[in-house]
Amino acid sequence: MNALSHDHGGPLISVDHLTMRFGGLVAIDDVSFSGDNCEITAIIGPNGAGKTTVFNCLTGFYKPTVGRLTLNHPAKGALLLERMEGYQIPQRAGVARTFQNIRLFPAMSVLENLILAQHNDLMRASGFSVAGLLGMRRYRDAENKAVERAKYWLDRTRLTTRADWDAGNLPYGDQRRLEIARAMCIRPVLLCLDEPAAGLNPKESAELNQLLRYIRDEHQIGLLLIEHDMSVVMEISDRIIVLDYGRKIAAGTPDEIKNNPDVIRAYLGETEDEALPEVVAQDLEHPVS
Repeated sequence: MNALSHDHGGPLISVDHLTMRFGGLVAIDDVSFSGDNCEITAIIGPNGAGKTTVFNCLTGFYKPTVGRLTLNHPAKGALLLERMEGYQIPQRAGVARTFQNIRLFPAMSVLENLILAQHNDLMRASGFSVAGLLGMRRYRDAENKAVERAKYWLDRTRLTTRADWDAGNLPYGDQRRLEIARAMCIRPVLLCLDEPAAGLNPKESAELNQLLRYIRDEHQIGLLLIEHDMSVVMEISDRIIVLDYGRKIAAGTPDEIKNNPDVIRAYLGETEDEALPEVVAQDLEHPVS
């Protein structure tokens, strides 16, 4: 079930001069950053900083006003996401996404949610015809692969015993893991996670960290993470991008970000307190309201 082998030598995703305007409101203002292959890149910032808008541009929900979004696909080369239709970004570019508000099919079983995620593969195998109904071998093979892939992610997310449950009846933490499993069923090269730790208790957050590391290391894909839980961000991120009022104000490793004066000002405002860097370093280990 491993993904395509990735070269660690360059960025997987490059965002260049991204600007997003809504009428007179500038939500994202000339933001540039990159996320490397096989690394977890976190995007953080106070509420209203523009984090989700960046995700919406990357995943085709918004067309950027200005900017270039380049995915360096390991098999297909450089793909310009801003020129693609929204539905093409997961299908052709291999960019998968989860949402802050869980978007499962609650009346379908856990297993059915994972198989439905592979609908495009099954439709291609059927030749977009009645081949599936006729039981053609190509379709049967694709269907078996879809079931095996679903079972694989059920096992990795510890949901095998609940495969027949309606997704809407799962405990909240299980729903979070199911959404990640569903995204991974499309075999992405880039996984975008919008606040995956929201609403999780400390034990569930620790399990989430373990799962995301597993995805990064075993499936060798890049992850982009929006998260307010700084205990998650600081523990698993290889690189952190900080936004404030739609602008990038800092980028670096977790240790660099914790003591960056621009980040301190963005989170806590101007102050003359000399002890503030230490306070913020501690604060960034805990959820930010």
